[in-house]
Amino acid sequence: MSRDRNLSGERSPRDVARSLATRGRNRRREETRPHRVAGSRSDGMWKRETFTLPRLEARAKAREWFGKFPKAAYMTEIEFWRELSGGEIEFTIRRLPSAD
Repeated sequence: MSRDRNLSGERSPRDVARSLATRGRNRRREETRPHRVAGSRSDGMWKRETFTLPRLEARAKAREWFGKFPKAAYMTEIEFWRELSGGEIEFTIRRLPSAD
């Protein structure tokens, strides 16, 4: 009998929560492999580039990328962003290499 099942064969809410938490941690670990803070990289089929810019320039850069690489064709998205202590925005944009 599985560890996540009680004597009647049903899973308790605690077991379900533990299972989901473990699955979520594993998924996040796979998605957030360490990468360089600045510059570009390619991970499998995704092309990524990380920028650290003042807020207005960050918005302009994101708009430029979405203009150059439309979301519908390249699946472009802001993968990660955060506001740094100096008011700058650090963000990573990812896209597919081509719109085949």
